[in-house]
Amino acid sequence: MKIGLVGYAGTGKSTVFEWLTGEKPDPAKVQQGQTAMADVPDQRLARIAAVLQPKKTTYTKVAILDTPGLMLDERKDNARRLGIIREANGIVVILDGFSRTDWAEQLRKFREELLFADLEVVANRLPKVEAALKKAKPPKEREADEAEFALLQRLIAALEAGRPASALGLTPDEEKAIRSFQLLTLKPEIVFVNRGDSGFNDPLPADLLALAPTAQQAPVKLEMELLALSEDDRSTFMADLGVTGFRRDATIRAMFYGVGREVFFTVGEDECRSWSIPQGCTAVEAAACIHKDLSEKFVRANVISYDDFVACGYSEKEAKARGLCRTEGKTYVVHDADIVHILASS
Repeated sequence: MKIGLVGYAGTGKSTVFEWLTGEKPDPAKVQQGQTAMADVPDQRLARIAAVLQPKKTTYTKVAILDTPGLMLDERKDNARRLGIIREANGIVVILDGFSRTDWAEQLRKFREELLFADLEVVANRLPKVEAALKKAKPPKEREADEAEFALLQRLIAALEAGRPASALGLTPDEEKAIRSFQLLTLKPEIVFVNRGDSGFNDPLPADLLALAPTAQQAPVKLEMELLALSEDDRSTFMADLGVTGFRRDATIRAMFYGVGREVFFTVGEDECRSWSIPQGCTAVEAAACIHKDLSEKFVRANVISYDDFVACGYSEKEAKARGLCRTEGKTYVVHDADIVHILASS
């Protein structure tokens, strides 16, 4: 699962990349983008591990992709730069919160860039479909071409009117038909304000929250500088500056859940682990995340909710004794933080 960082040049996007992943940006990869992994922190798994004391605790990871910054007043190359992000499952729009205060306007302008980039992709496809419609074809193939042509026209009309593709209410079949386009305005979006050394405890302005209700913020550079200090110096400076805690972990979790992911846990003496799954994932699909064989040879899943597991003293045996360990089939929809044990045939 990959999340792409996007923004205008000068928003501190690459600093955010380093803050999230611990990897320094590579100047040689500025134009093609750079990817690094980040653990998705989870206090629930940490609590389980603290009680069960497994040999190993493994957190699910997310790939963070840093991309070239866009030019604010020159759109010519922006579509190409945004093309790098099309492979991502979701995007995080980084706003300059240290030298500018027009955050809502920054976001509006950036969303226009996304619309323009998608319009270019869709418009380039339209002539090819028009040409296909002029050729003699079997009825089913012609129907498919006609349906695509109509869909492209709808998309172009919406994008030209300033509406994202996500606003069209596309059917699953329509989304499948344009999946290869990897439209940016269909991707989940998270907004992040990269704050400066002051005002970071202030609430985000109402006009920005009206556009992005789940927007996040953090003084990224300040947090990195504080983390580089000794523990004693860090505590002193945090008290002086009014920093009550670090926001990196919460930001990663907000990004992870914001692109439609959640986790389930597997627990045992050898390892306690969180696994990334799409929201609405079934038990057999979750099994495939662990290993393909578990999915192909799936028999059933033993499931305990996280809250029930805690109430039973983090004991699977106690949960079974209380009837809180459920046997579920392939179609069971896994809930966030379920403790799951997959049983498969040999």
